[in-house]
Amino acid sequence: MTSGVASAPLSQVETPLLAVALAQGSAVPASLADLDRASGAVVARAITSGDFKGKRDETTLLYPSGAKPERVLLVGLGKPGEVSRNTIRRAAAVAAKRARALGVNQLAFAVAPEARNGVSARDVGQAAVEGAAQGAWAFTDLKASPDEPKPEVERVTLVCEQQEMKEVTAGQRVGDAIAAGHRLTRHLQMLPGNVCTPSYLAERAKQLADQYGFTLTVLDRAKLEQEGMGALLAVAQGSDQEPRFIVLEHRGGGGAPPVALIGKGVTFDSGGISIKPAQNMEDMKFDMSGAAAVLGTFETVGLLQPKVNVLGVIPSTENLPSGHAVKPGDVVKSHFGKTIEIINTDAEGRLILCDALSYVRRFKPAAVIDIATLTGAVVVALGQVAIGEMGNDEALLAEVREAGERAGERCWPLPLWDEYRDLLKSDIADVKNSGGRGAGSIAGGWFLREFVEGYPWVHLDIAGTAYTDAEGPHQAKGPTAVGVRLFTEFILKRAGA
Repeated sequence: MTSGVASAPLSQVETPLLAVALAQGSAVPASLADLDRASGAVVARAITSGDFKGKRDETTLLYPSGAKPERVLLVGLGKPGEVSRNTIRRAAAVAAKRARALGVNQLAFAVAPEARNGVSARDVGQAAVEGAAQGAWAFTDLKASPDEPKPEVERVTLVCEQQEMKEVTAGQRVGDAIAAGHRLTRHLQMLPGNVCTPSYLAERAKQLADQYGFTLTVLDRAKLEQEGMGALLAVAQGSDQEPRFIVLEHRGGGGAPPVALIGKGVTFDSGGISIKPAQNMEDMKFDMSGAAAVLGTFETVGLLQPKVNVLGVIPSTENLPSGHAVKPGDVVKSHFGKTIEIINTDAEGRLILCDALSYVRRFKPAAVIDIATLTGAVVVALGQVAIGEMGNDEALLAEVREAGERAGERCWPLPLWDEYRDLLKSDIADVKNSGGRGAGSIAGGWFLREFVEGYPWVHLDIAGTAYTDAEGPHQAKGPTAVGVRLFTEFILKRAGA
């Protein structure tokens, strides 16, 4: 999907669908007066009759008689005092999803100036494009004959006042780049495990490196053995698929220490010998959502070329049971040098991440953020609304939370108090990989902390937010690409952009 910016009276916008975002209120905003007059007062009738109240996600479709838009879609932003860049993003997503349902291949989108609640023109431009791309997305790549073939939404045009064109366009540029990263991430998430293997992820990383000039390093099984990545290799030994350890480097910040992003890349997780229940196991293709978010972020970084060094690290493998698979009770040696007693082979994500956390020490990073569908326990704690956040540096934790607020990918901190370390004590090794049912997410975070040395670090548990099993008014069922917007906001702030 492409995007553009235009300045024109709303009544003169030639488009199959003009979506206008409005906050709650009982009167027609002055900025819509021209559109209302040209359309035979259909806007006024919808608002004053109460048919359209402006509540969040509410929509009303109108067919104007004299204006140039073929259809006008009123989209609710919610209460006037609660409008933010996040509500504008969501409204644009609702509009684009409705456009797709209507079968139109393009739409125009405007936010009534009276409804913006202080949101800057630049933020409107960015959030609207991000939202439109999110709402218009659908995955039909593997269907020979889609059930209801409809044209893709190919373009969104942001309509604004002439004096705001420059700022809206600046935001639109960032939004376009984030939307591209979002699309790549969701595409990778949706691919089945027999397509999206560790080798496939490495190939997609190579395509990004070739396109944008990133430095790429890929370690295969032999090189992983030379590197001493015993924890990652332990998870991989049950599968016929070769593991891959992928490192992308964007060198935009001279000699400054990099920001490192680490994404869990388990391309299918059966649980291994500690096998999962059969019901919904097909969703375990989403266990590489952290890796997908890192690759999607690098798509965005490649388009924006921020003046900061960014490191992307993806340990990738399948987790399958076989005669070669790691067993409960086994002890393996990590890249860091610590030994790990395997209590539960379904606690595999932390095993591959711990070797990555050890590996990045050589880069002397300024900050490290890992992102992973790590624990079912975080879904119990936070549902599908918030990302679980843990770390060893309060300033970095706050910085990541702030980026999440700007991105609409909110984080909630969980404690890593010393008392929780006792959950991971082993009788025969330095640490065990599972602490039982209680404080499951925190135990996972504490395990990772055991392998962090010499840098500020934050862990993001996205098990509850990486995908959704319900259709929403603003997005399709399935992957959410969570992490791409948060990482981009974090990187752009670090770059001073």
